[in-house]
Amino acid sequence: MPVISVAIQKGGSGKTTTAINLAAALQRTGKKILLIDADPQANLSQSLGIEDEPEHNLYTEIRKEMDGDAAEIRNAIRIIHDGLSVVPSSIELAGAEMELFRVYGREQVLSSMIQPIVNDYDFIFVDCPHAIGLLTVNALTASDYVLIPLQGEFLPFKGVKSFMHHFELIRKKLNKKLDLLGLVLTKFDERKTMNGKIREELIALYGDKVFQTVIRTNIQLAKAQEAGKDIFNFDRSAHGASDYEQLAAEFLEKL
Repeated sequence: MPVISVAIQKGGSGKTTTAINLAAALQRTGKKILLIDADPQANLSQSLGIEDEPEHNLYTEIRKEMDGDAAEIRNAIRIIHDGLSVVPSSIELAGAEMELFRVYGREQVLSSMIQPIVNDYDFIFVDCPHAIGLLTVNALTASDYVLIPLQGEFLPFKGVKSFMHHFELIRKKLNKKLDLLGLVLTKFDERKTMNGKIREELIALYGDKVFQTVIRTNIQLAKAQEAGKDIFNFDRSAHGASDYEQLAAEFLEKL
């Protein structure tokens, strides 16, 4: 089943928030979801209440794969709210960027790890680091699609254009099946002229790849992450919950 990287070359664009809450919204429709935290900052893991350093995490399994042992990513899966499955990150994952350089087939390590479980889930989401390093390249090489969340501001817009350059190179050299699923605007305020202008420019460049659904600015989304929960388990009545529910419906239509 599809593997989707959630990625953009710019911090603060709602990447982790979108990965968590889109996955949670899809889980509520009966889909079986796996979230993989591929960011050494471990924001996704911490935002879902995984504060400890798990004995098994993405780094421990990458380490086995690099050492020529059989990685078993199933050992790292944690089951949390409403049955949502998560492979947590680790601060040690930062070292994997350098360690991967000495490995043959270094761009396919994550792909090899995911392959045995890919049919166990309806969707696998990979929350990528903000930088285009080997962890992000591994995620994109393992993926069928990339989903790009961004704020309707100038710098995130520039980040998309830069990211798409790397996206095209990876698709050409490493993963010909990789496709752009779409771009979703986050922290959106229709009263802000810049937000509307960026949306228009995105549509001019990417057409129907721009999701019609926008994620409105909503403090409850930040509070949910602080509480270690997705928005549905934190405040089902919040605008953030209805926005991600609508995004999930549009997501399923696109696929």
